[in-house]
Amino acid sequence: MALIRTSDSSKHEWRFFRAGGFDQVCMDSGADLLALAQLDQKLWVALSCPTRGIEFDARTLALIDSDHDGHIRATEIIAAVQWAGGLLKDADLLAAGPQVLPLSAISEETEEGRNLLGAAHHILQSLGKPDAEVISAEDTADTQKLIVGMRFNGDGILPPQSVEDAELKAVVEDIMACCGAQPDRSGEQGISAEIAQQFFAQAEAYATWWQSAQGGEVWFLGEDTLAAAEAYRAVRAKVEDYFTRCRMAEYDPRAAAPLSRSVEDYQLLAGQELGAACAGVAAFPLAVVAAGKPLPLLEGINPAWIAAMRALRDKVVVPLLGEKDVLTAEEWSALCAKFAALESWQASKPTTTVEQLGAARIRSILDDGHKAAIADLIAQDKALEAEVNAIASVDKLVHYCRDLHTLVNNFVSFRNFYTGAGKAVFQAGSLFLDGRSCDLCVRVDDVNKHAGLANLSRVCLVYCECTRSGGTEKIFVAAAFTAGDSDQLMVGRNGVFYDRKGQDWNATIVRILEHPISIRQAFWAPYKRAGKMIGEQVQKLAAAKSSAAEEKIVKTTLESGVKVDAPKPPAPPFDVAKFAGIFAAIGLAVGALGTAIASMLTGLMGLKWWQLPFALVGLLLLVSGPAMLIAWFKLHQRNLGPILDANGWAVNARARINIPFGTSLTGIAKLPEGADRSLIDPYAEKKHVWPYYLGIALVLVMILWGLWMTGVFGK
Repeated sequence: MALIRTSDSSKHEWRFFRAGGFDQVCMDSGADLLALAQLDQKLWVALSCPTRGIEFDARTLALIDSDHDGHIRATEIIAAVQWAGGLLKDADLLAAGPQVLPLSAISEETEEGRNLLGAAHHILQSLGKPDAEVISAEDTADTQKLIVGMRFNGDGILPPQSVEDAELKAVVEDIMACCGAQPDRSGEQGISAEIAQQFFAQAEAYATWWQSAQGGEVWFLGEDTLAAAEAYRAVRAKVEDYFTRCRMAEYDPRAAAPLSRSVEDYQLLAGQELGAACAGVAAFPLAVVAAGKPLPLLEGINPAWIAAMRALRDKVVVPLLGEKDVLTAEEWSALCAKFAALESWQASKPTTTVEQLGAARIRSILDDGHKAAIADLIAQDKALEAEVNAIASVDKLVHYCRDLHTLVNNFVSFRNFYTGAGKAVFQAGSLFLDGRSCDLCVRVDDVNKHAGLANLSRVCLVYCECTRSGGTEKIFVAAAFTAGDSDQLMVGRNGVFYDRKGQDWNATIVRILEHPISIRQAFWAPYKRAGKMIGEQVQKLAAAKSSAAEEKIVKTTLESGVKVDAPKPPAPPFDVAKFAGIFAAIGLAVGALGTAIASMLTGLMGLKWWQLPFALVGLLLLVSGPAMLIAWFKLHQRNLGPILDANGWAVNARARINIPFGTSLTGIAKLPEGADRSLIDPYAEKKHVWPYYLGIALVLVMILWGLWMTGVFGK
């Protein structure tokens, strides 16, 4: 691995290695990690990777993913490294990737570091290990339970469960019912300072509004005022309509009859099923219209309005005017004036969500000092923010120290992948199929979507559906075949996939992206295709002959049971012109083929003996050369980027897979070194000697013909 040094007196000195056809940065020390912010992001191999579908600790990825969008980006990597490095005495611990974090490695120079060290001791003490000098990810795995068990957890959210006083707890529940809630770190719903402030502001406004009505002008009927107002509003528009009609009749007596509705209007109702709730009936006036006529309250009222008018009489007229059976226009105007102050007061009611509690409950909450008590509890919770955050930060620091260096070497550079130092995070496992093992296997969610972009990689990809546990678990992987050939790769073929945990899955090919695997395969490809085509044609011809023979046998068998033969139709006359044309075409084809073969053989025989090998090699290159040239170009264009980009990565470099490196990614079956091998196969097919004799005879004939053509025998 060749290294290139770049230096600047004011900046970090970087080292690079060449792999995959491009320069990749070496991340070997804590100083390298802390200087990541100085490294031009154009030199990063990746700028983003998904948090799903990669072989990496999910908890660490969740901690790094600060915006929780399901992707890790360069800025989040830099922030994680700088945060962890600032809490350690020696940043080289990040590069070491220890499984446990020594407590002595935590720096106490900052308040955050001191809080974090204290939280680490608190965690170990809660686990029954007060004398432990190191802390691991297993120790911090249950820090959430530790936080949940605390009455106050520092997030400024107050759940009802954290309130010991029963009366104050009920107030918190009322606030949640009116103004909503937020989840705290324990997962329980509670109120924040903002929610409490919103509630008490609305409560004060509502209480002030309610207090402004305390007087005889608004509450002229005392506690019955609101019920009276409801009955008044229910008929106000209809009563106003009635008295207006009466005034119109007083203005012009002719208007009385039509304003009381015509006979035709009644005739329209006659064909309907009438009832008190009928809309047609309710549209009629409250009573028959006449000039100066008072409004009856008990008799002669529109049937649809009887109940509403009785409520008006009982709740409004009788309490204010006494026992009356009719209501004059002047009395109605006086009643309306009584309700004016109430209407004005209700129109000024503030819009709040606390009204549902009622004025008495709201006044009680405000008068009993609950506002200050809740604010004090929220302040107590918030005061523990640094301590509780430190407990969560211990878990974060342990994971960062263990995993950050590995992630950087699979993100900033693809060191693990190209140097073989370990499996890359995007390598899901190994597929064993067709006598080979494929190490470049990536998880895939949608095969068709992935294949659309991954096809640009120029890599032969085989998509497999992998199942285990009786089919209850299923995943899809894309495996890269980079050695051997693809002759026996076909949809439906089965293999075994081993994931990174060592679990085995039944793998079935569901799709193949065809691309050259090797130049050797490309060399033989034309001959294999020709042989396949000839074989298929021979099989078709044999099948046709076999089918014709079977039909003839069946026909003969059926006809043998017939006693009287049906008269055969006369044979058609021989068409000389037709058969002459067929024979001529066959003759031309055979002649052309023979001429071509003769020309080729004549050309070969016209060469000197030492020129024949070169001519044969030229013929082979003429046939195989184009396929080999295309394969060479495609093999040199193989790129890892599209395979990962199709999975949500943002690969920033042309991560090539050249022929030697590609060959190392696919293992081919080989016998173990020093293994004892027997070449005797008791069931091997017997080899015939005559093909060898025939071949030797053909070679001798060609040699003699060549000598004769060159004039050797004529001398």
